[in-house]
Amino acid sequence: MFVKIMAALLIVGLVFWAVRSRVFLKRLRKVEQDSTVSSPASIALAELVAVAGGIYLSLVLVTSFLKLSVPNKVTVLSMPLDPVALFAIAIALLQPIGTAVYYRLVKK
Repeated sequence: MFVKIMAALLIVGLVFWAVRSRVFLKRLRKVEQDSTVSSPASIALAELVAVAGGIYLSLVLVTSFLKLSVPNKVTVLSMPLDPVALFAIAIALLQPIGTAVYYRLVKK
């Protein structure tokens, strides 16, 4: 039970860190907003979902083209999940964190 709670907290923390990193990168790049004003967190979350969806589609196309055998379900914390979707979400979460760390290390 403790491991499940810690894993859930880790996932929530990772999502929070990824959204925060995207907000940081948007402010760093000074992207102009549209006429409707959305919060930076909602924009970052929408982009995170869009990136994960794009990565998922790309991975599905690659696995079907190369005829790779991927298991239908993987059990993580006693929850059955699609391994391709899990991998796509992990990449989408880690990408803005890596980019933000890179900017903070190189641009100082």
